[in-house]
Amino acid sequence: MTDPGEPEAFDDVNQAVRDEWKAETTPYERIREVISRTYTPTDAETLADEACTSPKTARKHLNTLADGGFVATETGANGATLYRRSAESLVVEQAGDILSQVSTEELRERIAEMREQLMNFQREYGVESPEELAIDRTNELLDESGDGGGEPDDETIREWKTTRRNLAFANAALSIANARRFVETGSRTDNESVSSP
Repeated sequence: MTDPGEPEAFDDVNQAVRDEWKAETTPYERIREVISRTYTPTDAETLADEACTSPKTARKHLNTLADGGFVATETGANGATLYRRSAESLVVEQAGDILSQVSTEELRERIAEMREQLMNFQREYGVESPEELAIDRTNELLDESGDGGGEPDDETIREWKTTRRNLAFANAALSIANARRFVETGSRTDNESVSSP
């Protein structure tokens, strides 16, 4: 005999979590959450299944998100529309996160430091990019051993790529900050000129 005070056992904990998620959110919220971490083109049926909704409802919300720039679309091999998170929305989100954590002045300083670090990589290794460094290191290893048994300096290549990516996001954040300042200043100036005689 079971104790009436004991909680019900779930046959599937994952299903219980999905049921709770479905009960506490709208189909739009679930689709937006699923597509926010979808970086490869995916069909509406798959996204609908992950978001606990119908393909028709998923398509409706995905198209709304695509109209707003959050989602990118492309045509698949069989003619179906495929969806993924847009690169632009990722850049804007990352830039917003950066701006919420550092001042514009600090951001400028960090950008200068990252540019200097990238120039140091280029001077030290005599190549323009981490991809060229990887090719050079692989070629050197092949020439030395004849069998390609060694690996390029993965840590340096990874650090170079990370710095380059971080610089791109920091530049985007600075551009957004400058654009906001221009819009805010421009709006004030426009309003003042309209109200003056």
